[in-house]
Amino acid sequence: MLSVIGQASSINVRKVLWTCVEIGIDVERADAGPDLATLNPNALVPVVRDGDFVLWESNTICRYLARRHGRNDLLPTEPRAQAEVERWMDWQATELNNAWRYAFMALVRKSPAHGDPAQIAASCAAWNRHLGLLDRQLQATRAFATGASFTLADVVLGLSVQRWWMAPIERPALGAVAAYRGRLLDRPGFQAWGANGDP
Repeated sequence: MLSVIGQASSINVRKVLWTCVEIGIDVERADAGPDLATLNPNALVPVVRDGDFVLWESNTICRYLARRHGRNDLLPTEPRAQAEVERWMDWQATELNNAWRYAFMALVRKSPAHGDPAQIAASCAAWNRHLGLLDRQLQATRAFATGASFTLADVVLGLSVQRWWMAPIERPALGAVAAYRGRLLDRPGFQAWGANGDP
């Protein structure tokens, strides 16, 4: 059985858990212990064990699981279609995550190290600006991040949308993002690991 190491409150752990629901994989989840740095030199979660194979980096884990289980619907094999999915996954992990990190740490996690009002405001503005970019993409596709079909891009983006939706910030009205979140609510994996009360 696949072992997923990391607390379920982590957005990156939830990416993996939601992917497992989509694929139909039974998992054992455990919080990280003192040996985390021996599994991942960055000492970050998630880490998965698949037999004797240990893997870290959440988006890489999701791609590995889709390939391992032949889920070409979640990660296409055709190069252009695959690149579209991976582009949005990478954008979520770099551009979007970096936009919301300071505001989230300040307003949700209440981190004393993130108390600068100017940086909070800048982070909120960047967060909203990036969601506006996603809104324009969703207006074009009228469904999911890369088109008519749900993919791994929607797992990682869906969790970020939910975090934005729940955060105590002023948000613009983004109709395509709201409709997208409504479509995700039909998926058991999103119900379990996205819209489950954790931002």
